[in-house]
Amino acid sequence: MSEMNKKQGHQINIELTDEVAQGIYSNLAIINHSVSEFVVDFVSIMPGVQKAKVRSRIILTPQHAKKFLRALQENIRRFEAAHGTIKEYTEPPQGPPINFNPQGEA
Repeated sequence: MSEMNKKQGHQINIELTDEVAQGIYSNLAIINHSVSEFVVDFVSIMPGVQKAKVRSRIILTPQHAKKFLRALQENIRRFEAAHGTIKEYTEPPQGPPINFNPQGEA
């Protein structure tokens, strides 16, 4: 429970269905935004396959996107403290080139 929820005495019950608990594998995220929202498309690209599908789309308000960024940064910091620095690969992926529109980022 977050510090704010502890202070306010609130607790949120979250249900996780079996289907959602299975998760969806993604090795690419494409992020776009407008004035009012951030759209994150999670894609799974397989070697040798010319077509990839968006597996999941998450739409966030700018405020929630910033909170998500902070939470992810904190969790990466904890992970690296426990398991060592996460290696970032700088070589381009093997296989056919992938063209993204100028707004997309991985």
